[in-house]
Amino acid sequence: MLSPLWTPLRNLLPIAMGTAVYAFGLHYFVISNEFMEGGITGIALLLNYIFGFPPSLTTLVINIPLFVLGWRILGKSSMFYTIAGTLLLSFFLWLMEHSIRAGWIEPFRTEHDFFLVSAYAGFTLGIGLGLVFRYGGTTGGSDIVARIAHKLRGWSVGRIILFSDAIVLALSLFFLPKEKIMYTLVAVFITTKMIDIFIEGAYAARAFTIISERADRLADEITNSLDRGVTLIPAIGAFSKQSKNVVYCVVARSEMRRLKDLVRAVDPRAFIIITEVHDVVGEGFKPLS
Repeated sequence: MLSPLWTPLRNLLPIAMGTAVYAFGLHYFVISNEFMEGGITGIALLLNYIFGFPPSLTTLVINIPLFVLGWRILGKSSMFYTIAGTLLLSFFLWLMEHSIRAGWIEPFRTEHDFFLVSAYAGFTLGIGLGLVFRYGGTTGGSDIVARIAHKLRGWSVGRIILFSDAIVLALSLFFLPKEKIMYTLVAVFITTKMIDIFIEGAYAARAFTIISERADRLADEITNSLDRGVTLIPAIGAFSKQSKNVVYCVVARSEMRRLKDLVRAVDPRAFIIITEVHDVVGEGFKPLS
């Protein structure tokens, strides 16, 4: 039997890796080119640009009272990974600051190709946050505020985070060129997409729902030709009142054309519904982790 401590320890390793990647991207791409971020991290960046305060310290100081509130309102079990993620982020931010001062790492700075910087910043930050979120962690800040407000008032978590990010970015317009804020929005968009890939799964598949008079033959052909599992779902036509089977099958994106051609060959009059599947766990795809 596995130790009760095994699951938290198993999740802390990827959370630590995610915060390390995030801290690297923040210093290497974002701070070195005076881009912005939303939430508490954005406030820490503004304080760094205006007063020179190190983000490793300001993110931790701002989060401490939020830790106390979250611990009391949300409970210690809910806050464990949040506190761990925030502390790890502050540590890796400090490590990056020390490495840059010592000359071990030279940040990427440019005066021209800011789009390239925003693309790589979004890609790097998205990988980092994606790892953190996938394993149940957060980096504190507006996430804690949003969860508290949701519990006490029932407000939408996503809207609160979006609203707080918008406020920070709006304030930064008073201190930074608007072009930098616009490039920041590009980075935020890419970051969001990368987070979605990590949380929902990079292996996107397609689900086929096929209504056909030859459902049984279709099921046999799909099983034999594509080596994919098929489910036959009993159904009744609303107009004809006739009983029939509906074919349901999930395939990889690369197999979509083959399945379409197979259906067309067996029943040219078949009605096909194709839906996007973000993550598939099970035989023929990825194992349950």
